[in-house]
Amino acid sequence: METNQLTGQQIEQRDFARSDEVRTFERGYAEILRVGGMEIGRLVFQPGWRWSEHVKPLAGTELCEAPHFQYHLAGTLRIRTADGQEFDATPGQITSLPAGHDAWVVGDDDVVVVDWYGASHYAEQH
Repeated sequence: METNQLTGQQIEQRDFARSDEVRTFERGYAEILRVGGMEIGRLVFQPGWRWSEHVKPLAGTELCEAPHFQYHLAGTLRIRTADGQEFDATPGQITSLPAGHDAWVVGDDDVVVVDWYGASHYAEQH
């Protein structure tokens, strides 16, 4: 690691190709990087994936209780919140989701998101 000469801060450069951890689940996986004192996840969901079918058994909760702050790179992800709001997240969009939601892939393309908040414990077995 190098240090910035002006600020004294350490410079870190990471690549998801060398993730610190990969968590797999049916029809998807989460690649976790530890960088800058944070954990960032790249989540990949294949067609047919739905949180309530494929991750719920790992999480042990009725809905996804991880809040997310994520950038959508590919595919369409339909999200339904606990209060019944439903919307699609598509490439180029950023979503900030509170805890308590379900989500699923719409269409025939993989969904890929980068999650800055919420990936730390995503799809961990409990």
